[in-house]
Amino acid sequence: MKPGLAELLGADFVSSFLTNHWPGLPFSLHGSTFEPFRRIENLRSLKTLLDSWQGNVQVHLPDISDEASSIDASPSDARKLFANEMGLLFNDVQKRIPELRNWIESIRSDLGMPTMTHGRCLVYATPDGKGTAWHFDQNINFVVQLQGTKKWKLAPNRHVENPTVRHTMGQPTDSELVPYSLEMPTAISPDETIEVVLRPGSLLFVPRGYWHSTEAEGEALALNFTFNQPNWVDLFTAALRSRLTLSPEWRELADGVSSSDPARRELAQNRFDMLLMALVADLPNWRAADILGATEDLP
Repeated sequence: MKPGLAELLGADFVSSFLTNHWPGLPFSLHGSTFEPFRRIENLRSLKTLLDSWQGNVQVHLPDISDEASSIDASPSDARKLFANEMGLLFNDVQKRIPELRNWIESIRSDLGMPTMTHGRCLVYATPDGKGTAWHFDQNINFVVQLQGTKKWKLAPNRHVENPTVRHTMGQPTDSELVPYSLEMPTAISPDETIEVVLRPGSLLFVPRGYWHSTEAEGEALALNFTFNQPNWVDLFTAALRSRLTLSPEWRELADGVSSSDPARRELAQNRFDMLLMALVADLPNWRAADILGATEDLP
């Protein structure tokens, strides 16, 4: 069976996942997802991964136990810091383990995510009793537990819908989130929290924006398939740029827009108004299929 959603979840679960969970509700399986990745030598243990790793490892500092507070370290230093109970994050693992690249592209395609989706693989190594603070991500994650046990707590996000950036509880809210979010909480109600325990072979789907925190029982190693999903804004702006760059008028230098000379600045604004009026007149002729044709490899 080729890499893809059916092998990741098991063919019997794909329909249920797509109907009842994708894209906004957590989903977990236990005992069925370990085998394809156990065959990858570098993922058999933290030792094999560190021994083969080229480049830096992200180390999560103990102050907030989250990537919001981290440093980069060499593999040898990362090994020592892990022994001192600091979690490790290996970024873009697919660049070092080519077998994972086909998984990323196949899962993206099977889910129907846009061609411009950015997919990557992360590996988290977590010391006993440690984990990550409550946070939500702007991306989706399929978590495959490779080694050890990790307890996850998850809760729906009542504070921001479809976030475009990450947020860790107790940390400053990103300026991009502020205009469209409520005040961020300092705690999550137990009544809204679900708990999922991952052991080797378990899989967890974490939707975009869902609050979650983790804690390891024993040393834990997990592989994440992470996808930054373009939204309608991303698709439209990409298509808009593609369309407008065909016009020599839109490719003109934006001359005078910040000039200290009011007359030059007014000329620039008038020129821009003319271009915008022409665009508004053209918009009724746009269709979704035309726009998506600029970003997607459609049949």
